[in-house]
Amino acid sequence: MPPFKKNGIPDRWEDYQAVGKRIPGTRFISFKVPLKQALCRKLEPSAAFGPWELMEIMEKNGEELGLIIDLTFTTRYYKPEDLPDSLLYMKILTAGHEIPSDSTILSFKRAVCKFLRDNRHNDKLIGVHCTHGLNRTGYLVCRYLIDVVGMNPKRAVELFNSSRGHSIERENYLQDLQIGPKRSNVGMEESEQEPVRGCSNQCQDYIPARPAQHGNSHYNRHNNYSHSAPLHQKGTNHQTHSNSYLPPPQPLYGMRPPNPFHRPPPNSHQWRPPHHQTHWRAPYNPEENRRREENGRSAHYHKDNRSRCYPPVAPPYPLPRYSPNGWTNEPDSSASFSEETSRRPWHKK
Repeated sequence: MPPFKKNGIPDRWEDYQAVGKRIPGTRFISFKVPLKQALCRKLEPSAAFGPWELMEIMEKNGEELGLIIDLTFTTRYYKPEDLPDSLLYMKILTAGHEIPSDSTILSFKRAVCKFLRDNRHNDKLIGVHCTHGLNRTGYLVCRYLIDVVGMNPKRAVELFNSSRGHSIERENYLQDLQIGPKRSNVGMEESEQEPVRGCSNQCQDYIPARPAQHGNSHYNRHNNYSHSAPLHQKGTNHQTHSNSYLPPPQPLYGMRPPNPFHRPPPNSHQWRPPHHQTHWRAPYNPEENRRREENGRSAHYHKDNRSRCYPPVAPPYPLPRYSPNGWTNEPDSSASFSEETSRRPWHKK
């Protein structure tokens, strides 16, 4: 299994051609592993390759894909739920860098024979891929051509390399194909597992999420990733840059479609029906208005006097106090209260 980058993209995945050509005289076509939408968002739009991009390329070439045989040794790249519902999918776990076992080779032969038997009246293709669509894919396709079709090993390898656009790189694969023994075809007509049909029925819009890498940090603030986007999706700044891959900004106020699940915030200034007549205050009569005005002027006139602090005055009669013998009204002989001792420093003028 090849090493992975930090963003989840396989190592050297972008160096290989996405889809090869149909091998002449067969139903085989090879391609590199298509990536799910979450991984495609980490790539540039021109490098993105997923299940729907695969279908577009096949339709453009006038070919129809019927079955995908996945040879990767992981499920992190995509799942059958990401494939169109017109495709069949079969998973054959195949470890990389080593010669596939006889059971793996037999499983591949059974999957191919079952599809050809069920689709003998049409011309649908069998798509085979590993991580790069080259080494494991090339070995199993050539092994089928050598063991089942009876093709010459050298011819099979040359035919695959020319159709894929890349040559098989693993020397152990090439040596086993050219000088290794043929594998048995006993049990090839038996069905081992049923293919799974894809579940997706519509293509998801590609939204790149890669941050801008412009040389000047001033231009990293631009969010216009599409030159053909409507004006209200580009914001007020209409400059576009080829290296900006940020999501589109929010539309301007008034251009956003209404959300049926959104409730407007409560408005404290909105109109409400008036109160009952009994809740309204009756107007004051002239005499009461005059008295209220005089009281307001009097309070304003004595404002300074009320705010001043006066020294405490001794009460005219002794207050009850608590003594060891109980409550009593007799003055305490140990404490004397006088005007001199009651003055405080802040009363001095």
